[in-house]
Amino acid sequence: MNIKKVSELSGVSADTIRYYERIGLIPPVKRNDNGIRNFDEEDLRWIVFSRQMRNAGLSIESLVEYLTLFQLGNETVPARKEIIADQILELKEKASELNTAIERLEFKLANYDEHMIPAENALRDFNMNR
Repeated sequence: MNIKKVSELSGVSADTIRYYERIGLIPPVKRNDNGIRNFDEEDLRWIVFSRQMRNAGLSIESLVEYLTLFQLGNETVPARKEIIADQILELKEKASELNTAIERLEFKLANYDEHMIPAENALRDFNMNR
């Protein structure tokens, strides 16, 4: 498959695929006699995996570390699991922060006339009297 086809199938832009290959998030892609990348199903799986991990919030550095550990074999499973567990904790913290923000906004919206208008008026008056 060419890079355009892999991009369509994976939902990852061609530029990002080239970037992933350059920094080692995916193994080097085989090339034809003209030097054009020739992707196979395994390459596509690597691209999809890398995108999924990035979408889960793993930094490039963490993902490179994860993949380096993966290449070293099964003795690195505990370290790989730790990378994923750390990301889960980070996502849970972010989710908690987002839920708190949502609750605050829902309260403000539900009580807009009683809560927000008086607060905004007081703030406006304060700024005008400075």
